[in-house]
Amino acid sequence: MHAVILAGGKGVRLRPYTTALPKPLVPIGDQHAILEIVMRQLAAAGFTSCTLAIGHLGHIIRAYVGTGAQWGLRVGYTTEDSPLGTMGPLLTMLDRLPEHFLALNGDILTDLDFGDVLRDHRSSGAPLTIATYARQVAIDFGVLTTESDRVVGFTEKPSMDYRVSMGVYGISRDALARYTPGLPLGFDELVLDLLAEGTPPHAYAFDGYWLDIGRPDDYDRANAEFAGRRDMLIKGV
Repeated sequence: MHAVILAGGKGVRLRPYTTALPKPLVPIGDQHAILEIVMRQLAAAGFTSCTLAIGHLGHIIRAYVGTGAQWGLRVGYTTEDSPLGTMGPLLTMLDRLPEHFLALNGDILTDLDFGDVLRDHRSSGAPLTIATYARQVAIDFGVLTTESDRVVGFTEKPSMDYRVSMGVYGISRDALARYTPGLPLGFDELVLDLLAEGTPPHAYAFDGYWLDIGRPDDYDRANAEFAGRRDMLIKGV
């Protein structure tokens, strides 16, 4: 069981916290880095190895993680010299990856069972599995339905339910084989290509705890909630 952790972004939205630290190393709660929590979770889920795709301030991540032996993992690295999008870094290491593997963002806080996502992906037969989460978006305005110059419907401040990507993916190598290593490849481009070909991704629905630590508000919430969820997130620590 192998995972690729995508940890090459600049974390612009999380400034000033990321001025001196890469986003995956921003501390949560009692000083555990987000990346450390993810690594511990992977080991607990049965993963034995992972590759860290690093870029911005990557030397700090490499110094912090080292070989990964402290978490029972074998860790390798690949460096992103220029922005390659979400899926682009995977192309540069594709020949070194197993047939089915997990890829995930290095800045998420969740109690998702990463091993179960990979097992579900293998059994689905789909080229790509996307872990999904229910989100509700509130509209702060009265919404009108119009036809030409007539109002034919009205809803006061409705809310809409969506399932969003959690930034955790089960991937088969064949899904990426056609793309050129070294060129950017976004998650959106891959999904749209698969849909156009009639090979849609598989959805792994998850309704537990998930935060994408992308903005200061998310980071503040993670710190506020961590103490109450610590045992659930990093058992045995």
